[in-house]
Amino acid sequence: MDKPFQRKGGKSNSHVGREFERKAKAFFANQGLSLEENVSIEIGINGTKPHSFDLGSRKKKVLVECKSHTWTESVKVPSAKITTWDQAMYFFFVVPKGYRKIFFVLKDWNSKRKETLAEYYLRIKSHLIPKDVEIWEFDEVKDEATRMK
Repeated sequence: MDKPFQRKGGKSNSHVGREFERKAKAFFANQGLSLEENVSIEIGINGTKPHSFDLGSRKKKVLVECKSHTWTESVKVPSAKITTWDQAMYFFFVVPKGYRKIFFVLKDWNSKRKETLAEYYLRIKSHLIPKDVEIWEFDEVKDEATRMK
């Protein structure tokens, strides 16, 4: 069965995402930051509603959103995926004060554009990124992450 929007080699996109969240959790644990999965907090502007972040700690006031998105197969911008990055920035924007906010993304190099997807996002969408959001790029080959912002 042809699944054009599914990651090559992955059982499903949700499986790929959960696996990436596990890698993020392990990375932060190695940095001394123990995180839980699916941490729900109240967010909003006119009233509040619960929203679950991929990882976090209410006690340490840390929230993490993970995205393992890649460039398209034809090395074009994955515009629908970038929209979910914008949405994550909005969710971070409406988080109550005092939380550390981390956007943890997969490092995916585009040889045609000569930049990673995270570099592209920072270049094109910096006006949408709240000042207190940290952007980390995870290199699966080296099993290490670099803070980009």
